Amino acid sequence: MTEPARQNVDPKYELPMVGPISRRTALKGLGATLGLTAFAAAISPLSQLTDQVTLDELLQRHYKELSPEDKQTIFSRLEEEAQEKYGAEVTITDHRPLPGVRYGYAINLSVCNGNAACMEACHRENNHDRATHQSYIRVFEMPKGTTDTGQGTTIYDHDLPQADKYYLPVQCFQCENPPCVDVCPVEATWQEQDGIVVVDYNWCIGCRYCQAACPYHARRFNWRPPEIPAEEVNPNQSYLANRIRPQGVVEKCHFCLHRTREGRMPACLEACPTGARIFGNLLDPDSEVRWVLANKRCFVLKEVLGAKPTLYYFFD
Repeated sequence: MTEPARQNVDPKYELPMVGPISRRTALKGLGATLGLTAFAAAISPLSQLTDQVTLDELLQRHYKELSPEDKQTIFSRLEEEAQEKYGAEVTITDHRPLPGVRYGYAINLSVCNGNAACMEACHRENNHDRATHQSYIRVFEMPKGTTDTGQGTTIYDHDLPQADKYYLPVQCFQCENPPCVDVCPVEATWQEQDGIVVVDYNWCIGCRYCQAACPYHARRFNWRPPEIPAEEVNPNQSYLANRIRPQGVVEKCHFCLHRTREGRMPACLEACPTGARIFGNLLDPDSEVRWVLANKRCFVLKEVLGAKPTLYYFFD
C-alpha cells in the first residue's frame, strides 16, 4: 500500500508520531511548541465549540496514567459540574476490580416475558438521557426458532407475552475478545481484570469506531448533553460507570460495576420480576452462574465471530 503524500510542514511544528494521538496529545504538543501565551490564544476558539468540554478535560491524561491525587481533582471537578449543570449533589468514586473475580451473566429466555423492567432500571440507575429514554438494554420480541435479531423487533405495544414469540434481552456482552477495544485509536476503551469493558469518557474522542466494530450494537453515542431532572439524578456514581456522560462520546453497559464491585447485583437483575437474570463470578465454582453453565444448554449470540461473549442464554 502506497503511503499518502505528506503536506509540507515546518518541522518545528510537527508532533512526534509515536502511536495514535488524541486531541489532548495534539494540544499538549502545540502548547509545548508555542508557549503558554500563544497557546492560550490558539485554543481560545475551542471555548465556543460546546459548553460540554472544558480545557481541563481536553488536557486530562488517560485514566491509567492518573495518580490518586489526579483522580480526586477530576472527580471533584465533575461533582461541581453536576451541581452546576443538573442541580444535583453527586459523589463520584473509583471502583476497582475485585481480585479473583471474572463476571458473567446468564438469562433464562423461558421466563423472560418482555416486560422491559430491566430497561427501565438501567435507564434510571445509569443516568441516561430522559428525553430519548435511553438504556443500555434492548429487548427483542423474536419469532420462535431463530436467534437472528434481524427477524425480531424492539418496538411493540401489545399485550405480553405473545404465545408465538419469545423475548431476547441484548446489552453489552463483555466479550473476552472485544472487537470494540481493538479498533479504538486512542485506547479510550479497554477490558479490566474482572472482564468488564470500560470507557474513559473524558478520553473518548467520539470517532465511533468502537460502535461500528461491536457486532451486538451495544454502544451508544451521545449526540447531545443528557437531560435529567435534578431529582432523578442517581447521586451514587463511579467514574468508569454511571456518572453523567458528556456530549460527543460513546457509552456502554458496564455490568453496573459501581454496584457489582461492591458485592451487589446489577440494577437490571434486581428489577426483573420473573427471575430471568443470573449474575455472578465465573471463577467461583459454587456461583449460580457457574451452575447454570454446567447444567443448562447455554448459547451465545454470533458465536462464529469469535468475540467470546460472557453473557449467555438458555431455555428451561
